[in-house]
Amino acid sequence: MSMKILFTGASSFTGFWFVKALAAAGHEVVCPVTRDLEGYTGTRRQRIELLLKPVCRFVPYAPFGSDNFLKLASTENFDLLCHHAADVTNYKSPDFDAQAALRNNTHNLPAALVVLRERGLKSVVLTGTYFEAGEGTGDQPLRTFSPYSLSKTLTFDSFQSHCRATGLPLGKFVIPNPFGPFEEPRFTAFLMKNWKAGQPVEIKTPDYVRDNIHVDLLAAAYAQFAGHVATTNELLLKINPSGYAETQGDFAHRIAREVKSRLGWACELKLAKQEDFSEPLNRVNTESAAKLVPEWNGQKAWDAFAEFYSRL
Repeated sequence: MSMKILFTGASSFTGFWFVKALAAAGHEVVCPVTRDLEGYTGTRRQRIELLLKPVCRFVPYAPFGSDNFLKLASTENFDLLCHHAADVTNYKSPDFDAQAALRNNTHNLPAALVVLRERGLKSVVLTGTYFEAGEGTGDQPLRTFSPYSLSKTLTFDSFQSHCRATGLPLGKFVIPNPFGPFEEPRFTAFLMKNWKAGQPVEIKTPDYVRDNIHVDLLAAAYAQFAGHVATTNELLLKINPSGYAETQGDFAHRIAREVKSRLGWACELKLAKQEDFSEPLNRVNTESAAKLVPEWNGQKAWDAFAEFYSRL
């Protein structure tokens, strides 16, 4: 079933891939963004340019809940709202303002849901993270351990409450750690940058058990889930797709093997003795994404990963 989808957060790494997957599934995707398209730079600008027609339509200066967003919601008919955007500025900082992030993530939420439902909205999909309270599996209790994860937990609570009050089914798509082409300068990008320069890499937290997933597999699972949520009568659905659930040290060695076999780089690694255990030792998701999307090809995903970084 083809749908018209209102999607927030399209300029982000995962948002970019989710929009591509939704469009490839035959859906019309409209993407309100916070600023003029010319205001995006760097990797975000690349993503925006790759998503321009025919993949999706952007609506500038329309952050979630703003006057322009509500105007869009009241003048067009949408089947599904995919709220992927979230306040992530300095999300790793202990000074991250969880309450301010909650206000930004849910700005004018009741009004937005009412006007969208009046125009025919059927369901909502909210993106969560496996670092929220009660998500995934691992060290008990499954607590929030950062202000950012607290903001995401509170955002879900707010959406669940208001969607229920409005009579809209809510799907929660819980993401682990995605990696792949056009990602932010995080763990895998750091590895690839150094290995390309012929530099060895030391992993300072090799003992953490985390869940890393190819972003194209995650996006395929997202598009599949969105289609299911749009046709359900259940008030709450949730999915927790999992990729490689293993220590960060083992994951780094996995990347080294895949990249070395394709590019011939040395990919030297050193696993430090971990001293920092400020986060839970073990937190992973619970449902094999490869089983959810059996047609996905892991070898092609690694080929694309290696090719992308070889060209940077």
